[in-house]
Amino acid sequence: MRTERILHPELSKALATLGHGDIVLVTDAGFPIPADANRIDLGFYPGMLDVLDILRVLRKEIFVENIKFAPEVRDVNGELYKSVQEIYTGHGAEFTAVSHEDLCNNIAQKAKVVIRSGSFNPWANFAMTASTDPFAWFSEESKVNPLPAYIERRNRITNNTKPSLK
Repeated sequence: MRTERILHPELSKALATLGHGDIVLVTDAGFPIPADANRIDLGFYPGMLDVLDILRVLRKEIFVENIKFAPEVRDVNGELYKSVQEIYTGHGAEFTAVSHEDLCNNIAQKAKVVIRSGSFNPWANFAMTASTDPFAWFSEESKVNPLPAYIERRNRITNNTKPSLK
């Protein structure tokens, strides 16, 4: 048995298939998941598993360059917003506002993996764009200079920057 790793075989496998730019969508219990989505259902009772629990584990498992979510998270559900900020402080990910309609109608269709939580927390839907380890690529040995986006992510990680919604 693996310790300190995801035990759910389908979720572990799905995360292992991610490449740079792939989308992982973590949703609340009521999100309209497309019928043909690679759906991993972790919700089995109201509040279990909570979306924040899933985000905390994913924070340890994958590199994310951007997290898209509805601005209502910040504007109406401040506790959820603060919790997501805490989880991703020092991770290097940027936050981007998108409409709930865009999450439902466009982003969900493009997601490589959709993870449904048991959360009844309003607006708890997060589309994460997978990335690479910004320190592993462009090493001094490669003699290739990193692009500005990698330098910015490295700085956000090094400086333990708290993300905020743009």
